[in-house]
Amino acid sequence: MLTLLKENGPLRVLGTARVVSVVGDALSLVTLMVHVQSILGKAIAVAALLLVGDFAPSLLSPLTGVISDRFDRRTVMIVCEVAQGVLLAVIAFTLPPLPILLVLVGVRAVIGQIFIPASRAAVPSLVARKDLGQANTVMGLGSNSADVIGPFLAAALLQFMDTRGVLLVDAVSFGLSALLLLRLPKLIVPSEQGETLFTDVKAGLSEIWRNRALRIVFLGFCGVVACTAIDDVALLQLTMVVFGESESVAGVVLGAVGIGLLAGYALLARGSARLSMVTLLVTGFVISSAGNLFTGLAWGVASAFALQTVRGIGIAAMDVAHSTLIQRLVPGDRTGRVFGNFYGGIGVAAAVSYIGGGLLLDAVGPELTFILSGGAGVLVAVWVVAASRARGVEWESAS
Repeated sequence: MLTLLKENGPLRVLGTARVVSVVGDALSLVTLMVHVQSILGKAIAVAALLLVGDFAPSLLSPLTGVISDRFDRRTVMIVCEVAQGVLLAVIAFTLPPLPILLVLVGVRAVIGQIFIPASRAAVPSLVARKDLGQANTVMGLGSNSADVIGPFLAAALLQFMDTRGVLLVDAVSFGLSALLLLRLPKLIVPSEQGETLFTDVKAGLSEIWRNRALRIVFLGFCGVVACTAIDDVALLQLTMVVFGESESVAGVVLGAVGIGLLAGYALLARGSARLSMVTLLVTGFVISSAGNLFTGLAWGVASAFALQTVRGIGIAAMDVAHSTLIQRLVPGDRTGRVFGNFYGGIGVAAAVSYIGGGLLLDAVGPELTFILSGGAGVLVAVWVVAASRARGVEWESAS
């Protein structure tokens, strides 16, 4: 992985820009959550902030992915970063009331939803096909490291700066990311555009449904997310209610997945080029789901922490495998919209998990919720194994 980074300047630029951008995302999210909580003191207000930031953009995913297939992906990413920086500066200077804040956060989240598929779709243009696994490991390691760093950086900055100051720092980070992206070559993939934008949106949706292998990846990933995304809420209840620990201890246990993610990417950095991506995907499904299942049987904080760390390793495998498979299975002129639809589907699956898992959690408690949701995720992995071996499923690279 280090050799690839050393020899491939454009990948290094894209990875660095992505790290800067993700740190900024985490920085603004934590800062705005603290701001809303301190001003309004209502959990529903914070929940609304998370909803418009996570779920709302997924509803526009068929459209956001098309943009990176129609235009130069470098330009798309630069415009997205500049626009997000401007919106954060507006929020910082005005600190608007909640309804307006939710609108601004929602718009910024939609713009971010355009950036993500563009950055994923850009990778095959920067590296050889044989290096896609390692390149996606680089991107995943950088992004998730930044995700871990962001909340700690926000906590540190809030000791010395007010909300306005931290948000302005975040706005500057997006500007820095845009400047870095200027060093990339143009990333235009020759394509035959549809007569209308709607035609391209329809083509992106049909690409997933028409390609059986891609459909298996999509349904399997969304199925596992729908089964297990409630784990953060369940982990809070397990730690604080069942084990009787403090909020700070709960925060440490929640951080275990992040540690597992980093460990998983570090392991994959050495071996991803030699692994079957289908096997890696299924292994990730099983490990991440089983990590939740056995967390329901944990006897204390230490065991729950260890099991969630293992779960993080599984999530790292899922991330690298699905990105590489999409890049191999989908023609370059359609990868943007497929990634957009993919992440939109994940957002919907997560929302289903939050609602259904929340009801389950209230009904049976955290231990049984972990066991049932983790077991369901393992069953999804079993289905993926069976479906991937069915006649007519082609796992060959796209032409």
